[in-house]
Amino acid sequence: MTKVLGICGSLRAESFNLKLLHHALDVFGGDYEIGSIRMPLYDGDLEDLEGAPIAARRLATQIAEADAVIIATPEYNKSIPGGLKNALDWVSRLDGRPWQDKPVSIISAAAGRAGGERSQYALRLALSPFAPRLLTGREVLIGNASAEFAEDGRLSGERAIKALEANIAALKALIPA
Repeated sequence: MTKVLGICGSLRAESFNLKLLHHALDVFGGDYEIGSIRMPLYDGDLEDLEGAPIAARRLATQIAEADAVIIATPEYNKSIPGGLKNALDWVSRLDGRPWQDKPVSIISAAAGRAGGERSQYALRLALSPFAPRLLTGREVLIGNASAEFAEDGRLSGERAIKALEANIAALKALIPA
């Protein structure tokens, strides 16, 4: 069975990106889990003293064991949230290359009309040293997010749902048989 890992760049419990991620994982189907980006700020002295935090090692293992990864990221000040970048930094310090050739989809929901376009660009840049297989051409950019989700938290806009379904189908096509 195909295993997918979801990572949400927002820490808020009612985040539109977490809602979007849950919808994406449901569309993907199969076995999935959501990785946590809650970990201390990267600090080389802390790393020398204590090693990588358990949360970073757990996330690296989840990435390595997944057949694909879906990252839902909000846009904070025209970029990715610091917690997401911090998690990428910690994982990069560990042995192995969990992102290497991993199929990855980036999706986003934001209050602005661009739907997180700049955060997606910034995340692509941040992921590039790790050599994942980043999905291109099937963008999911949910602008004016408060109007795109129903009261039950599900994505409700027809255009947004179609974009998400196309994105997930393309991500599945990147997974080796």
